Amino acid sequence: MASSLRRKLFLSALGLGAVLVPTLALPVFGNRRRSTTRSPSLIAPPYLFPAGFLWGTATAAYQIENTQHDDWAAFEREVIAQDRVLQRAPGQALPGHIYRLSDVSEEVRQKKTDFDARIESDLQMAAEMKHNAYRFSISWSRLFPTEEQTEPDPLGIAYYRRIFDALDRYNLKPSVTLFHFVSPQWFWQEKEGKRGWERPDALQLFERFVRAVVDHFGGRAEQWCTLNEPMVYAYAGYLDGTFPPLEKRSGPKELVPVVAQLLRAHALAYRLLKEDAARRGKSVSVGIAQHVRAFQPLRNHNPLDRVTAMLIEQAFVWDFLDAIHSGVLRSRVMNVELPISGLSGTQDFVGLNYYGRFYVKSSWRSPSKFEVLMHDPAQVAADRPNELGWASYPQGFQEALCEAHTRYYLPIYVLENGTADSNDQDVDRQRLLVEHLRELYLARLQGADVRGYFHWSLIDNFEWAEGFTARFGLTKVDYQNNFQRTPRASAALYTRVIEQNGLDSELLEQFGPWP
Repeated sequence: MASSLRRKLFLSALGLGAVLVPTLALPVFGNRRRSTTRSPSLIAPPYLFPAGFLWGTATAAYQIENTQHDDWAAFEREVIAQDRVLQRAPGQALPGHIYRLSDVSEEVRQKKTDFDARIESDLQMAAEMKHNAYRFSISWSRLFPTEEQTEPDPLGIAYYRRIFDALDRYNLKPSVTLFHFVSPQWFWQEKEGKRGWERPDALQLFERFVRAVVDHFGGRAEQWCTLNEPMVYAYAGYLDGTFPPLEKRSGPKELVPVVAQLLRAHALAYRLLKEDAARRGKSVSVGIAQHVRAFQPLRNHNPLDRVTAMLIEQAFVWDFLDAIHSGVLRSRVMNVELPISGLSGTQDFVGLNYYGRFYVKSSWRSPSKFEVLMHDPAQVAADRPNELGWASYPQGFQEALCEAHTRYYLPIYVLENGTADSNDQDVDRQRLLVEHLRELYLARLQGADVRGYFHWSLIDNFEWAEGFTARFGLTKVDYQNNFQRTPRASAALYTRVIEQNGLDSELLEQFGPWP
Protein backbone atom coordinates (compact mmCIF):
# COMPACT_ATOMS: atom_id res chain seq x y z
CA MET A 1 0.00 0.00 0.00
CA ALA A 2 0.65 3.46 0.43
CA SER A 3 3.69 3.43 2.62
CA SER A 4 5.58 1.08 0.42
CA LEU A 5 7.60 3.79 -1.33
CA ARG A 6 9.03 5.80 1.57
CA ARG A 7 12.52 5.43 0.29
CA LYS A 8 14.75 6.03 -2.69
CA LEU A 9 13.09 3.39 -4.79
CA PHE A 10 15.90 2.30 -6.98
CA LEU A 11 19.06 3.86 -5.49
CA SER A 12 22.07 2.67 -7.41
CA ALA A 13 20.57 -0.78 -7.89
CA LEU A 14 19.04 0.07 -11.25
CA GLY A 15 21.96 -0.45 -13.63
CA LEU A 16 20.63 1.80 -16.38
CA GLY A 17 23.86 2.53 -18.20
CA ALA A 18 23.16 -0.05 -20.90
CA VAL A 19 19.84 1.51 -21.85
CA LEU A 20 20.55 5.20 -21.22
CA VAL A 21 23.14 5.72 -23.95
CA PRO A 22 20.99 4.52 -26.90
CA THR A 23 17.94 6.26 -25.47
CA LEU A 24 19.68 9.63 -25.42
CA ALA A 25 19.97 9.41 -29.19
CA LEU A 26 16.19 9.40 -29.60
CA PRO A 27 14.39 12.57 -30.78
CA VAL A 28 12.09 12.53 -27.72
CA PHE A 29 14.10 13.22 -24.60
CA GLY A 30 12.05 11.59 -21.89
CA ASN A 31 9.71 13.01 -19.29
CA ARG A 32 9.24 16.70 -18.61
CA ARG A 33 8.72 18.34 -15.27
CA ARG A 34 5.49 20.30 -15.01
CA SER A 35 5.51 23.80 -13.59
CA THR A 36 1.88 23.41 -12.51
CA THR A 37 0.51 20.97 -9.93
CA ARG A 38 -3.21 21.14 -10.78
CA SER A 39 -4.90 20.96 -14.16
CA PRO A 40 -6.64 24.02 -15.63
CA SER A 41 -10.33 23.80 -16.43
CA LEU A 42 -13.04 26.12 -17.64
CA ILE A 43 -15.78 23.67 -16.66
CA ALA A 44 -18.18 25.21 -14.16
CA PRO A 45 -19.17 23.21 -11.07
CA PRO A 46 -20.81 21.12 -9.85
CA TYR A 47 -18.59 18.21 -10.92
CA LEU A 48 -20.96 15.26 -10.80
CA PHE A 49 -20.15 11.57 -11.18
CA PRO A 50 -22.33 8.93 -12.84
CA ALA A 51 -24.98 6.93 -11.02
CA GLY A 52 -23.54 3.75 -9.56
CA PHE A 53 -20.07 5.23 -9.06
CA LEU A 54 -18.25 3.35 -6.29
CA TRP A 55 -17.21 5.40 -3.26
CA GLY A 56 -15.25 3.48 -0.66
CA THR A 57 -12.10 2.99 1.33
CA ALA A 58 -9.31 0.46 1.02
CA THR A 59 -7.63 -1.67 3.69
CA ALA A 60 -5.35 -4.72 3.80
CA ALA A 61 -5.44 -7.76 6.07
CA TYR A 62 -1.99 -7.51 7.61
CA GLN A 63 -2.35 -3.80 8.29
CA ILE A 64 -5.56 -3.99 10.32
CA GLU A 65 -6.22 -7.61 11.35
CA ASN A 66 -4.74 -9.67 14.15
CA THR A 67 -1.28 -10.86 13.14
CA GLN A 68 -1.05 -14.37 11.71
CA HIS A 69 1.91 -16.67 10.96
CA ASP A 70 3.22 -14.39 8.23
CA ASP A 71 6.59 -13.42 6.79
CA TRP A 72 5.95 -9.87 8.02
CA ALA A 73 5.21 -11.17 11.54
CA ALA A 74 8.60 -12.92 11.55
CA PHE A 75 10.20 -9.67 10.36
CA GLU A 76 8.52 -7.73 13.17
CA ARG A 77 9.83 -10.19 15.77
CA GLU A 78 13.37 -9.78 14.45
CA VAL A 79 13.03 -6.00 14.49
CA ILE A 80 11.96 -5.98 18.14
CA ALA A 81 14.58 -8.52 19.21
CA GLN A 82 17.37 -6.51 17.57
CA ASP A 83 15.94 -3.01 18.15
CA ARG A 84 15.98 -2.14 14.44
CA VAL A 85 13.58 0.82 14.56
CA LEU A 86 15.30 3.65 12.68
CA GLN A 87 14.80 5.44 9.38
CA ARG A 88 17.00 7.50 7.06
CA ALA A 89 14.60 10.46 6.93
CA PRO A 90 10.84 10.89 7.11
CA GLY A 91 9.37 8.38 4.71
CA GLN A 92 12.68 6.62 4.02
CA ALA A 93 13.01 3.31 5.80
CA LEU A 94 16.35 1.74 6.59
CA PRO A 95 16.62 -1.78 5.19
CA GLY A 96 15.74 -4.30 7.87
CA HIS A 97 14.06 -1.68 10.07
CA ILE A 98 10.47 -0.82 10.98
CA TYR A 99 10.34 2.74 12.20
CA ARG A 100 9.61 3.15 15.92
CA LEU A 101 7.98 -0.26 16.14
CA SER A 102 9.14 -0.58 19.76
CA ASP A 103 7.10 2.52 20.68
CA VAL A 104 3.89 0.46 20.68
CA SER A 105 2.97 -2.38 22.99
CA GLU A 106 3.07 -6.07 22.15
CA GLU A 107 -0.74 -6.02 22.22
CA VAL A 108 -0.81 -3.36 19.50
CA ARG A 109 1.75 -5.23 17.42
CA GLN A 110 -0.41 -8.34 17.67
CA LYS A 111 -3.86 -6.78 17.20
CA LYS A 112 -2.78 -4.03 14.77
CA THR A 113 -6.04 -2.01 14.88
CA ASP A 114 -8.20 -4.56 16.73
CA PHE A 115 -10.32 -4.90 13.61
CA ASP A 116 -11.00 -8.56 14.45
CA ALA A 117 -13.10 -7.45 17.41
CA ARG A 118 -14.62 -4.48 15.55
CA ILE A 119 -15.65 -5.86 12.16
CA GLU A 120 -19.28 -4.99 12.72
CA SER A 121 -18.76 -1.52 14.16
CA ASP A 122 -16.07 -0.49 11.66
CA LEU A 123 -18.13 -1.51 8.64
CA GLN A 124 -21.24 0.06 10.17
CA MET A 125 -19.20 3.24 10.55
CA ALA A 126 -18.27 3.10 6.85
CA ALA A 127 -21.92 2.69 5.92
CA GLU A 128 -22.95 5.60 8.15
CA MET A 129 -20.33 7.67 6.30
CA LYS A 130 -22.35 6.81 3.15
CA HIS A 131 -19.68 4.63 1.56
CA ASN A 132 -21.07 2.07 -0.88
CA ALA A 133 -17.96 -0.08 -1.34
CA TYR A 134 -15.07 -1.49 0.69
CA ARG A 135 -11.75 -2.95 -0.45
CA PHE A 136 -10.02 -5.54 1.74
CA SER A 137 -7.64 -8.45 1.36
CA ILE A 138 -7.80 -12.07 2.46
CA SER A 139 -4.88 -13.38 4.51
CA TRP A 140 -3.26 -16.43 2.93
CA SER A 141 -1.79 -17.51 6.26
CA ARG A 142 -5.11 -17.16 8.10
CA LEU A 143 -6.56 -19.76 5.73
CA PHE A 144 -3.41 -21.89 5.55
CA PRO A 145 -1.35 -21.39 8.72
CA THR A 146 0.64 -24.58 7.95
CA GLU A 147 2.05 -25.87 4.68
CA GLU A 148 0.69 -29.38 5.25
CA GLN A 149 -2.97 -28.32 5.16
CA THR A 150 -4.95 -29.43 2.14
CA GLU A 151 -8.11 -27.62 3.25
CA PRO A 152 -8.42 -24.09 4.65
CA ASP A 153 -8.68 -23.52 8.38
CA PRO A 154 -12.41 -23.42 9.28
CA LEU A 155 -11.77 -20.54 11.67
CA GLY A 156 -10.23 -18.54 8.84
CA ILE A 157 -13.21 -19.22 6.59
CA ALA A 158 -15.58 -18.24 9.39
CA TYR A 159 -13.64 -15.01 9.95
CA TYR A 160 -14.01 -13.82 6.36
CA ARG A 161 -17.61 -14.98 6.26
CA ARG A 162 -18.22 -12.47 9.08
CA ILE A 163 -16.75 -9.72 6.90
CA PHE A 164 -18.78 -10.65 3.83
CA ASP A 165 -21.94 -10.93 5.95
CA ALA A 166 -21.37 -7.49 7.45
CA LEU A 167 -20.74 -6.00 4.00
CA ASP A 168 -24.04 -7.47 2.85
CA ARG A 169 -25.87 -6.02 5.86
CA TYR A 170 -24.50 -2.55 5.25
CA ASN A 171 -24.81 -2.59 1.45
CA LEU A 172 -21.08 -2.21 0.91
CA LYS A 173 -19.85 -3.76 -2.34
CA PRO A 174 -16.73 -5.84 -1.68
CA SER A 175 -13.55 -5.37 -3.68
CA VAL A 176 -11.36 -8.32 -2.69
CA THR A 177 -7.57 -8.56 -2.96
CA LEU A 178 -5.84 -11.95 -2.90
CA PHE A 179 -2.18 -11.00 -2.41
CA HIS A 180 -1.35 -7.77 -0.60
CA PHE A 181 2.42 -8.05 0.09
CA VAL A 182 2.15 -10.78 2.77
CA SER A 183 2.55 -14.56 2.57
CA PRO A 184 2.72 -17.39 5.12
CA GLN A 185 5.97 -17.76 6.99
CA TRP A 186 6.24 -21.38 5.80
CA PHE A 187 6.27 -20.15 2.18
CA TRP A 188 9.86 -19.07 2.81
CA GLN A 189 11.20 -22.47 3.73
CA GLU A 190 13.67 -23.56 1.07
CA LYS A 191 12.63 -26.13 -1.48
CA GLU A 192 15.24 -27.20 -4.03
CA GLY A 193 17.29 -24.22 -2.93
CA LYS A 194 14.54 -21.62 -3.59
CA ARG A 195 12.21 -19.67 -1.30
CA GLY A 196 8.92 -17.84 -1.65
CA TRP A 197 7.70 -17.12 -5.16
CA GLU A 198 10.78 -18.78 -6.63
CA ARG A 199 10.03 -22.17 -5.07
CA PRO A 200 9.23 -24.78 -7.74
CA ASP A 201 5.85 -25.38 -6.08
CA ALA A 202 4.98 -21.70 -5.47
CA LEU A 203 2.18 -21.54 -8.02
CA GLN A 204 0.73 -24.84 -6.83
CA LEU A 205 0.62 -23.49 -3.26
CA PHE A 206 -0.90 -20.19 -4.38
CA GLU A 207 -3.48 -22.08 -6.43
CA ARG A 208 -4.53 -24.03 -3.34
CA PHE A 209 -5.16 -20.75 -1.53
CA VAL A 210 -7.03 -19.14 -4.43
CA ARG A 211 -9.21 -22.23 -4.94
CA ALA A 212 -10.17 -22.14 -1.27
CA VAL A 213 -11.15 -18.48 -1.57
CA VAL A 214 -13.24 -18.93 -4.71
CA ASP A 215 -14.87 -22.12 -3.42
CA HIS A 216 -16.10 -20.35 -0.28
CA PHE A 217 -16.49 -16.73 -1.42
CA GLY A 218 -16.48 -16.68 -5.22
CA GLY A 219 -20.16 -15.84 -5.38
CA ARG A 220 -19.94 -13.01 -2.88
CA ALA A 221 -17.94 -10.38 -4.75
CA GLU A 222 -18.06 -8.97 -8.26
CA GLN A 223 -14.65 -7.24 -8.20
CA TRP A 224 -11.38 -9.08 -7.51
CA CYS A 225 -7.83 -7.80 -7.36
CA THR A 226 -5.27 -10.60 -7.73
CA LEU A 227 -2.14 -8.67 -6.72
CA ASN A 228 -1.50 -5.41 -4.94
CA GLU A 229 1.37 -3.26 -6.25
CA PRO A 230 3.52 -6.11 -7.59
CA MET A 231 6.39 -3.84 -8.64
CA VAL A 232 6.51 -2.24 -5.19
CA TYR A 233 6.70 -5.74 -3.74
CA ALA A 234 9.49 -6.74 -6.12
CA TYR A 235 11.62 -3.62 -5.71
CA ALA A 236 11.14 -3.22 -1.96
CA GLY A 237 11.63 -6.91 -1.22
CA TYR A 238 14.40 -7.86 -3.63
CA LEU A 239 16.39 -4.67 -4.40
CA ASP A 240 15.88 -2.21 -1.55
CA GLY A 241 15.68 -4.75 1.29
CA THR A 242 12.90 -2.96 3.17
CA PHE A 243 10.19 -5.62 2.71
CA PRO A 244 10.49 -9.35 3.31
CA PRO A 245 12.43 -11.23 2.03
CA LEU A 246 14.78 -8.27 2.73
CA GLU A 247 17.07 -9.04 -0.21
CA LYS A 248 19.42 -6.67 -2.05
CA ARG A 249 20.03 -8.21 -5.42
CA SER A 250 22.62 -6.81 -7.78
CA GLY A 251 20.23 -5.16 -10.22
CA PRO A 252 16.87 -5.16 -11.95
CA LYS A 253 17.71 -8.14 -14.15
CA GLU A 254 17.66 -10.21 -10.96
CA LEU A 255 13.98 -9.33 -10.47
CA VAL A 256 12.85 -11.15 -13.60
CA PRO A 257 12.15 -14.54 -11.94
CA VAL A 258 9.99 -12.90 -9.27
CA VAL A 259 8.12 -10.53 -11.60
CA ALA A 260 7.47 -13.32 -14.10
CA GLN A 261 6.17 -15.58 -11.34
CA LEU A 262 3.84 -12.85 -10.09
CA LEU A 263 2.47 -12.50 -13.61
CA ARG A 264 1.88 -16.25 -13.74
CA ALA A 265 0.17 -16.09 -10.34
CA HIS A 266 -2.10 -13.33 -11.62
CA ALA A 267 -3.02 -15.29 -14.75
CA LEU A 268 -3.72 -18.38 -12.64
CA ALA A 269 -5.97 -16.49 -10.22
CA TYR A 270 -7.76 -14.78 -13.12
CA ARG A 271 -8.59 -18.14 -14.68
CA LEU A 272 -9.79 -19.65 -11.40
CA LEU A 273 -12.03 -16.68 -10.64
CA LYS A 274 -13.52 -16.67 -14.12
CA GLU A 275 -14.14 -20.44 -14.12
CA ASP A 276 -15.80 -20.25 -10.71
CA ALA A 277 -18.03 -17.38 -11.81
CA ALA A 278 -19.08 -19.29 -14.92
CA ARG A 279 -20.06 -22.32 -12.81
CA ARG A 280 -22.16 -20.07 -10.58
CA GLY A 281 -23.78 -18.30 -13.51
CA LYS A 282 -22.30 -14.98 -12.34
CA SER A 283 -19.90 -12.45 -13.76
CA VAL A 284 -16.81 -11.09 -12.05
CA SER A 285 -14.35 -8.33 -12.93
CA VAL A 286 -10.69 -9.15 -12.27
CA GLY A 287 -7.57 -6.97 -12.34
CA ILE A 288 -4.60 -5.86 -10.25
CA ALA A 289 -3.81 -2.77 -8.20
CA GLN A 290 -0.75 -1.04 -9.67
CA HIS A 291 1.16 1.64 -7.81
CA VAL A 292 1.44 4.78 -9.93
CA ARG A 293 3.78 7.72 -9.44
CA ALA A 294 4.65 10.60 -11.71
CA PHE A 295 8.43 10.40 -12.20
CA GLN A 296 9.75 13.73 -13.44
CA PRO A 297 13.24 15.20 -13.85
CA LEU A 298 14.51 17.40 -11.08
CA ARG A 299 16.02 19.56 -13.85
CA ASN A 300 14.18 19.94 -17.14
CA HIS A 301 17.33 21.23 -18.82
CA ASN A 302 19.18 18.00 -18.01
CA PRO A 303 18.41 15.34 -20.66
CA LEU A 304 19.82 12.56 -18.47
CA ASP A 305 17.34 13.43 -15.71
CA ARG A 306 14.54 13.33 -18.26
CA VAL A 307 15.48 10.03 -19.87
CA THR A 308 16.14 8.36 -16.52
CA ALA A 309 12.74 9.52 -15.23
CA MET A 310 11.08 8.12 -18.34
CA LEU A 311 12.80 4.73 -17.97
CA ILE A 312 11.97 4.47 -14.27
CA GLU A 313 8.32 5.36 -14.82
CA GLN A 314 7.95 2.80 -17.60
CA ALA A 315 9.65 0.07 -15.57
CA PHE A 316 7.94 0.77 -12.29
CA VAL A 317 4.45 1.70 -13.46
CA TRP A 318 3.69 0.34 -16.92
CA ASP A 319 5.83 -2.73 -17.66
CA PHE A 320 3.70 -5.02 -15.51
CA LEU A 321 0.38 -3.76 -16.88
CA ASP A 322 1.73 -3.88 -20.43
CA ALA A 323 2.72 -7.51 -19.87
CA ILE A 324 -0.81 -8.45 -18.80
CA HIS A 325 -2.17 -6.66 -21.85
CA SER A 326 0.19 -8.26 -24.36
CA GLY A 327 1.13 -11.56 -22.70
CA VAL A 328 4.84 -10.71 -22.93
CA LEU A 329 7.02 -9.30 -20.14
CA ARG A 330 9.09 -6.67 -21.95
CA SER A 331 11.34 -4.36 -19.98
CA ARG A 332 14.32 -2.33 -21.08
CA VAL A 333 15.38 -1.82 -17.49
CA MET A 334 15.14 -5.52 -16.62
CA ASN A 335 16.52 -6.44 -20.08
CA VAL A 336 13.89 -9.09 -20.71
CA GLU A 337 11.39 -10.17 -23.36
CA LEU A 338 9.56 -13.19 -21.99
CA PRO A 339 6.24 -14.59 -23.28
CA ILE A 340 4.05 -15.94 -20.47
CA SER A 341 1.48 -18.56 -21.35
CA GLY A 342 -2.14 -17.69 -20.60
CA LEU A 343 -1.36 -14.10 -19.53
CA SER A 344 -2.57 -11.99 -22.46
CA GLY A 345 -5.77 -10.07 -21.80
CA THR A 346 -6.22 -11.26 -18.21
CA GLN A 347 -7.49 -7.98 -16.83
CA ASP A 348 -11.04 -6.68 -17.00
CA PHE A 349 -10.18 -3.36 -15.41
CA VAL A 350 -7.11 -1.30 -14.57
CA GLY A 351 -6.64 -0.69 -10.86
CA LEU A 352 -4.44 2.28 -9.95
CA ASN A 353 -3.01 3.40 -6.60
CA TYR A 354 -1.81 7.00 -6.84
CA TYR A 355 0.24 8.94 -4.28
CA GLY A 356 2.01 11.82 -6.06
CA ARG A 357 5.26 12.82 -7.75
CA PHE A 358 8.92 11.81 -7.40
CA TYR A 359 11.88 13.68 -8.88
CA VAL A 360 14.87 12.06 -10.57
CA LYS A 361 18.36 13.54 -10.26
CA SER A 362 21.07 11.89 -12.32
CA SER A 363 24.82 12.19 -12.74
CA TRP A 364 26.67 12.21 -16.08
CA ARG A 365 29.73 10.72 -14.39
CA SER A 366 27.75 7.69 -13.21
CA PRO A 367 24.34 7.37 -14.93
CA SER A 368 23.25 4.45 -12.77
CA LYS A 369 23.98 6.34 -9.53
CA PHE A 370 20.94 8.60 -9.67
CA GLU A 371 18.67 9.78 -6.86
CA VAL A 372 14.89 9.65 -6.51
CA LEU A 373 13.66 12.58 -4.40
CA MET A 374 10.24 12.58 -2.77
CA HIS A 375 10.00 16.36 -3.10
CA ASP A 376 12.13 19.20 -4.40
CA PRO A 377 13.95 20.84 -1.48
CA ALA A 378 14.11 24.06 -3.52
CA GLN A 379 10.32 24.33 -3.84
CA VAL A 380 8.89 22.91 -0.64
CA ALA A 381 5.98 25.37 -0.56
CA ALA A 382 4.84 24.39 -4.05
CA ASP A 383 5.27 20.65 -3.45
CA ARG A 384 3.41 20.73 -0.11
CA PRO A 385 5.08 17.53 1.15
CA ASN A 386 3.06 15.46 3.59
CA GLU A 387 4.30 13.99 6.87
CA LEU A 388 6.31 11.39 4.93
CA GLY A 389 7.90 13.99 2.67
CA TRP A 390 5.86 13.11 -0.44
CA ALA A 391 5.19 15.89 -2.95
CA SER A 392 1.52 16.57 -3.64
CA TYR A 393 0.86 16.43 -7.39
CA PRO A 394 -2.84 16.20 -8.27
CA GLN A 395 -2.25 16.94 -11.96
CA GLY A 396 -0.32 13.68 -12.27
CA PHE A 397 -3.44 11.82 -11.16
CA GLN A 398 -5.39 12.96 -14.21
CA GLU A 399 -2.39 12.22 -16.43
CA ALA A 400 -2.04 8.68 -15.06
CA LEU A 401 -5.75 7.95 -15.50
CA CYS A 402 -5.69 9.21 -19.07
CA GLU A 403 -2.51 7.27 -19.83
CA ALA A 404 -4.10 4.06 -18.54
CA HIS A 405 -7.13 4.77 -20.72
CA THR A 406 -5.14 5.31 -23.91
CA ARG A 407 -2.97 2.24 -23.30
CA TYR A 408 -5.67 -0.29 -22.46
CA TYR A 409 -9.17 1.09 -23.14
CA LEU A 410 -10.56 -0.67 -20.08
CA PRO A 411 -12.64 0.46 -17.09
CA ILE A 412 -10.48 2.04 -14.40
CA TYR A 413 -10.83 1.93 -10.62
CA VAL A 414 -8.78 4.05 -8.24
CA LEU A 415 -8.07 1.42 -5.61
CA GLU A 416 -5.94 3.66 -3.37
CA ASN A 417 -5.37 7.38 -2.98
CA GLY A 418 -4.58 9.21 0.24
CA THR A 419 -1.99 10.97 2.35
CA ALA A 420 -0.30 10.86 5.74
CA ASP A 421 -1.92 13.49 7.95
CA SER A 422 -2.20 12.83 11.69
CA ASN A 423 -4.14 15.99 12.54
CA ASP A 424 -7.73 15.74 13.76
CA GLN A 425 -8.61 18.71 11.53
CA ASP A 426 -6.73 17.11 8.65
CA VAL A 427 -6.70 19.96 6.16
CA ASP A 428 -4.05 18.29 3.98
CA ARG A 429 -6.21 15.19 3.57
CA GLN A 430 -9.31 17.28 2.89
CA ARG A 431 -7.44 19.24 0.24
CA LEU A 432 -6.08 16.04 -1.30
CA LEU A 433 -9.58 14.59 -1.57
CA VAL A 434 -11.02 17.63 -3.33
CA GLU A 435 -8.02 18.19 -5.61
CA HIS A 436 -7.76 14.57 -6.69
CA LEU A 437 -11.48 14.06 -7.21
CA ARG A 438 -11.46 17.19 -9.35
CA GLU A 439 -8.67 15.67 -11.46
CA LEU A 440 -10.59 12.40 -11.64
CA TYR A 441 -13.62 14.23 -12.96
CA LEU A 442 -11.50 15.98 -15.57
CA ALA A 443 -9.96 12.64 -16.58
CA ARG A 444 -13.46 11.30 -17.18
CA LEU A 445 -14.13 14.28 -19.45
CA GLN A 446 -11.04 13.22 -21.41
CA GLY A 447 -12.60 9.79 -21.92
CA ALA A 448 -11.10 7.79 -19.06
CA ASP A 449 -13.76 5.30 -17.93
CA VAL A 450 -13.18 5.68 -14.18
CA ARG A 451 -15.90 3.84 -12.27
CA GLY A 452 -14.86 4.01 -8.62
CA TYR A 453 -12.64 5.65 -6.00
CA PHE A 454 -11.33 3.95 -2.85
CA HIS A 455 -9.62 6.24 -0.36
CA TRP A 456 -6.67 4.90 1.62
CA SER A 457 -7.79 4.32 4.28
CA LEU A 458 -10.87 3.90 6.48
CA ILE A 459 -8.79 3.86 9.66
CA ASP A 460 -5.19 4.40 10.71
CA ASN A 461 -3.21 1.19 10.41
CA PHE A 462 0.19 -0.50 10.38
CA GLU A 463 2.04 1.17 7.50
CA TRP A 464 4.73 -1.41 6.68
CA ALA A 465 8.25 -0.04 7.21
CA GLU A 466 6.76 3.13 8.74
CA GLY A 467 5.25 1.06 11.55
CA PHE A 468 2.39 2.83 13.29
CA THR A 469 3.77 6.35 12.76
CA ALA A 470 2.16 7.21 9.41
CA ARG A 471 -1.53 8.03 9.75
CA PHE A 472 -3.64 7.52 6.61
CA GLY A 473 -7.08 7.06 8.14
CA LEU A 474 -10.22 9.08 7.64
CA THR A 475 -10.66 7.79 11.18
CA LYS A 476 -8.06 8.16 13.91
CA VAL A 477 -7.06 5.09 15.92
CA ASP A 478 -5.83 5.77 19.45
CA TYR A 479 -3.32 2.99 20.12
CA GLN A 480 -2.83 4.19 23.69
CA ASN A 481 -6.52 4.08 24.53
CA ASN A 482 -7.94 0.68 23.59
CA PHE A 483 -7.88 1.39 19.83
CA GLN A 484 -10.57 4.05 20.16
CA ARG A 485 -11.90 5.33 16.81
CA THR A 486 -12.46 9.05 16.17
CA PRO A 487 -13.43 10.25 12.68
CA ARG A 488 -11.30 13.11 11.40
CA ALA A 489 -12.69 16.14 9.60
CA SER A 490 -11.96 14.51 6.24
CA ALA A 491 -14.45 11.74 7.01
CA ALA A 492 -17.31 14.25 7.02
CA LEU A 493 -16.01 15.92 3.87
CA TYR A 494 -15.90 12.56 2.07
CA THR A 495 -19.46 11.86 3.20
CA ARG A 496 -20.55 15.21 1.76
CA VAL A 497 -18.91 14.35 -1.57
CA ILE A 498 -20.64 10.95 -1.65
CA GLU A 499 -24.06 12.38 -0.73
CA GLN A 500 -23.95 14.80 -3.66
CA ASN A 501 -22.06 12.31 -5.85
CA GLY A 502 -19.54 14.96 -6.74
CA LEU A 503 -17.95 18.30 -5.91
CA ASP A 504 -20.00 21.45 -5.43
CA SER A 505 -18.82 25.00 -6.02
CA GLU A 506 -18.37 25.67 -2.31
CA LEU A 507 -15.91 22.81 -1.88
CA LEU A 508 -14.01 23.81 -5.00
CA GLU A 509 -13.80 27.43 -3.84
CA GLN A 510 -12.68 26.35 -0.37
CA PHE A 511 -9.71 24.43 -1.72
CA GLY A 512 -8.97 26.65 -4.76
CA PRO A 513 -8.10 28.91 -6.44
CA TRP A 514 -7.74 26.72 -9.48
CA PRO A 515 -5.30 27.32 -12.31
